[in-house]
Amino acid sequence: MAAKLTYDEVATGTELPPGVFPVTRATLVRYAGASGDFNPIHWNEKFALEVGLPDVIAHGMFTMASAIRVVTDWAGDPGAVVDYGVRFTRPVVVPNDDKGAVIEITGKVAAKLDDEARTVRVDLTVTAAGQKVLGMARAVVRLA
Repeated sequence: MAAKLTYDEVATGTELPPGVFPVTRATLVRYAGASGDFNPIHWNEKFALEVGLPDVIAHGMFTMASAIRVVTDWAGDPGAVVDYGVRFTRPVVVPNDDKGAVIEITGKVAAKLDDEARTVRVDLTVTAAGQKVLGMARAVVRLA
């Protein structure tokens, strides 16, 4: 399945619509059930503090998945992403209150990689509480 967005429609510097994703403790419990990752650092405040974390933290893969949603929504097809990688730079701390945390994502087309393959590289900036939580967040996307 090809992306709905066409290669000819984008240029280097094209900005993607930003994404804002709230994360609460309930979100983390649901994600743990879906992923099978029940590590107590993601739901048990006492345990998280005992191992030196500032509080419960979001799953790294949850953070990574939230970020790529900006790209898949923009491209119009999750299958258009042919490569994706990040470096985890700091955890998303999720306090036990009604607000939780917020993951904010911006992205832009950093390069048109291959005219024949119709691929572009999208660079993402991913923050929570004003701090970068993912570094080197890059996706290669095949457009129509």
